[in-house]
Amino acid sequence: MAQKKTTKTAAQQNAANVGEAVSRTEQYIENNKKKLTIIVCAILVVIAAVLLLNTYYLAPRQQKSLEALATGEKLFQAGEYQKVIEGDNYEYDGLDAIIKRYGGTKGANLAKAYAGLSYAQLGQYEAAVPYLKGFKGRDHMIAPSVLGALGNCYAQLGDNAKAAATLMAAAAKADNNVLSAGYLVQAGQLYEEMGKTSEALAAYKQVKDKYYQSMQASEIDKYIERLSK
Repeated sequence: MAQKKTTKTAAQQNAANVGEAVSRTEQYIENNKKKLTIIVCAILVVIAAVLLLNTYYLAPRQQKSLEALATGEKLFQAGEYQKVIEGDNYEYDGLDAIIKRYGGTKGANLAKAYAGLSYAQLGQYEAAVPYLKGFKGRDHMIAPSVLGALGNCYAQLGDNAKAAATLMAAAAKADNNVLSAGYLVQAGQLYEEMGKTSEALAAYKQVKDKYYQSMQASEIDKYIERLSK
């Protein structure tokens, strides 16, 4: 009986505490109604500003950046790499202008990739590196292709260690039969040149075990057998 009384008293006390807390909250709101209204209004203003920024500034800017890059893409496909970089003296101002004018957009990001690839095609590997490093992407084709191009630039500049590591990273980022096997073979060959047999074998075995449907897989056994002797 005493236990029941104690339980009831505790329940009543909890109810009283909750009621008191609610009362305090209501009193706080009443006392600070003006401040809270200002805070809520400020939050709504920020949300509205973000929506307006995206709708009327960022989205159109994204579109304009891609439109500005369109001529550069056509020139790249035509092999006019110098014009891709510098412009065509008409309406297309070149990649640096796009990067500067539309910084933070998809077009500017792609412009870095095209600039790096164009410099690489022209044999200007040192100039290509910062552009290729500046490109940011998460897809499984373009991003690893740019990373692979960066690895090849390092190889051309004689930095085999950095080249091999970058190519291994490109293979992992791609994680597909189309790109990964090729990068792994390239990395393996660079490791062989550096006398790093175990690293080369590991790269080749990845091709055999993981990318056995790739074109490179059909000949990878001879690479592995040569290093296993």
